[in-house]
Amino acid sequence: MTLKLAIWDMDGTIVDSREVIQTAMVRCFESLGLPAPAYDYVRKTIGLGLQEAVQTLAPEYHDIPGLADAYRNAFVARRAESDFKEPLYDGAIETLERLANEDWLIAMATGKSHRGIRAIFEMHPLEQYFDTIWCADDGPGKPHPHMCEQAMKALGAEPHQSLIIGDAIHDISMGRNAGIHTMGVSWGFGEAHELKAVGAHEIHHDFGTLNKSLDIFGARIA
Repeated sequence: MTLKLAIWDMDGTIVDSREVIQTAMVRCFESLGLPAPAYDYVRKTIGLGLQEAVQTLAPEYHDIPGLADAYRNAFVARRAESDFKEPLYDGAIETLERLANEDWLIAMATGKSHRGIRAIFEMHPLEQYFDTIWCADDGPGKPHPHMCEQAMKALGAEPHQSLIIGDAIHDISMGRNAGIHTMGVSWGFGEAHELKAVGAHEIHHDFGTLNKSLDIFGARIA
């Protein structure tokens, strides 16, 4: 049987985390007396490791590890509030289930920590679909190809059998650096023109067209 591997980003691709990330980032900066970053700046750091992201937003701040800790605390506090929501995008779980039933290998490559992934799994029944999981705790972050390379190595897939699905420019750049097919999605943090500019092979605006393209990719390598 020919292997086919779909590597998924999490934030902005499977889970709509836009509100919680922006709220936590604003509260984090304000707690340290820093100007709150606008959403348009925050969204462009999504996919990076946390310290790299906050350093991008506050390059002259004297204590980047402290800033990262303040973000973690703000994020956990936002999650504990009664009105907190971090929903799945419509069609995400159905697509994962279909791929699993059709013998795709499924990996995760995310800028989240293992702790963050565990929190998502506690909210949504996603863990069962992933054959291997790689995150910011496991080595070089996006756009370095490390996570894609480790996912392929763990599951025995070759680059021509593998693709990445992500919403951010760092997802697409990581996939290109790993030599695999890149499918950008426009419903998360990245805008379609930005994904195209960094070399996305395809850009999708809904799970309907994404699923059709997954079928085409699977048939092509079979």
